[in-house]
Amino acid sequence: MKWVLYISDFMIPLIIFGILVYGFLKKINIFDVFIEGARESVNTILTIMPTLIGLMVAVGIIRASGTLDMIERGLKPLLKFTSFPSELIPLTILRSISSSASLGLVLDLFKQYGPDSFIGRLISVMMGCTETIFYTMSVYFMSVGIKKTRYTLLGAILANLAGVIASFYITIWVFGR
Repeated sequence: MKWVLYISDFMIPLIIFGILVYGFLKKINIFDVFIEGARESVNTILTIMPTLIGLMVAVGIIRASGTLDMIERGLKPLLKFTSFPSELIPLTILRSISSSASLGLVLDLFKQYGPDSFIGRLISVMMGCTETIFYTMSVYFMSVGIKKTRYTLLGAILANLAGVIASFYITIWVFGR
């Protein structure tokens, strides 16, 4: 397990170094390309700001209304057969909407169960195996002007569900119960 930590410590610096070496070999003015990308990102942020504000308001309403708690109580009997912790249902739902809102739930669950508990480890793996579907779709599709998303939402929801299931079994496999 230590070799994974060792590799992960050097991965980002190696990627940055690789980008710099590639730029030098291709004789690309790296600083100018960086500045141009930063300028484009500011324009993108201004374009997607209304969508982000809408998502944040929606997440606030969902959390404050108690909807997540109602869904958890409703699904709890079904999850007894799978032994998936029902405490993670709100996180599973909120993770598909907003990463920052789900991070707030993660911190609450860490305080309650501890990061080294089965639930804490499952949360950690699940956060790496799932994506913020609605945020990602709204940001990327809006920034390039895609209006017809076809089957993207259904595919993303199924992929997230597969990520949740995979994280559950990976956590059991790696850490046990």
